[in-house]
Amino acid sequence: MFAYCLEISGEYACFTRPEMKVERVSYDVMTPSAARAVFEAILWKPPLRWRVRRIEVLRPIRWISLRRNEVSGVVSHANVRTAMNAGQGDLAQYIEDERQQRAGLFLRDVAYRVHADLDIKPDAGPDHPPIKYREMFERRAGKGQCVNQPYLGCREFAARFRWVADPLAEPPDWSGLGEWSRAELGFGQPRDLGYMLHDLDFTDPADPTPRFFRARLENGVVAVPDARSEEVRG
Repeated sequence: MFAYCLEISGEYACFTRPEMKVERVSYDVMTPSAARAVFEAILWKPPLRWRVRRIEVLRPIRWISLRRNEVSGVVSHANVRTAMNAGQGDLAQYIEDERQQRAGLFLRDVAYRVHADLDIKPDAGPDHPPIKYREMFERRAGKGQCVNQPYLGCREFAARFRWVADPLAEPPDWSGLGEWSRAELGFGQPRDLGYMLHDLDFTDPADPTPRFFRARLENGVVAVPDARSEEVRG
């Protein structure tokens, strides 16, 4: 197991609450599953598993309301199968026929430091030595390389990232925050963020189950429990 830290930032973010059915409304803070996706954008292989342990909120929580054009559907699997079997078909999606305008409550000017452990699955075998993946991740993260562009909840909200090689020597800096912002980030009095999505449980790949935990923002930090903890519930 190897521990790593990434500094992640962006202009906008939306970590959508699942209880909001029509309009997108973000959680106050980055979710563990969204943080895991950033690590996987840098390095992912079948034998690997990322475990997010800690999310540090570096900037005050600020909101912006936007109205955007979206489409109401996707190309159906049935149409794709029909076209594959027939060797031809119309798989186009006509935006003018499916455009919808929706409002969203998003985060703006976000920055986080995320701590995660890189585990090798027990059944990986001798062909997957941990040191190989450690060197791969450090090389890619150090150069800013990624397999796909990481994002902050929605793909249109691209994320910037920087590898923090030594988090102890480079601690997060909250000294520039005002009194209101410090209170907002849980300094002095912890802030209850309610139930937050932890991740999806893929024990049954055909029916992944969402799992939640009671998130608290304390001194700018959200401690993320282990997926097997009693704090995480389905």
